[in-house]
Amino acid sequence: MSASLRILGLWMVAVPLILGHGHKDDLAKDRAAFERETNPVHKAKIMVRLGRAEFDVIEKDAADDNLAQALDGTREYETQVDSVAKALDATGANAEKHPAGFKELQISLRQALRRLNYLIVGLSESDQAPFLAIHSNLDALNRHLIVELFPSQPGTGLDSGKKKD
Repeated sequence: MSASLRILGLWMVAVPLILGHGHKDDLAKDRAAFERETNPVHKAKIMVRLGRAEFDVIEKDAADDNLAQALDGTREYETQVDSVAKALDATGANAEKHPAGFKELQISLRQALRRLNYLIVGLSESDQAPFLAIHSNLDALNRHLIVELFPSQPGTGLDSGKKKD
């Protein structure tokens, strides 16, 4: 019985270490793929995985009371999605008819906003301020993408024929 408990204890220590190491490797691979990629649609598709992995690290940093690193990670994510959104807009593609890239970036933003909401709630009011500013920027970008994807919805004020096919 004692040997079984020791083996179980070793597994309980070893498995998280092994899984955690693989997760960091995945984050590094996704960041490298994002930096290498020149096609904005492909970059947007990478953002779904990359954003998820980055927010895993951001949440861990915040839980470890390392808010400076969590804030840096959040700012990095904000910069990445902003650059992808601008690159997608620069293509002139009609997101309603050709949603590839726009849809994935909006999915990443929606997930990030949800996770950022949970993070912000656990912070003191003074610690919340910089995260709230980023949240506001990400929310505005998310709303922009929704209008791009669904321009003919009531209240958008856009004509769906403004962009080329």
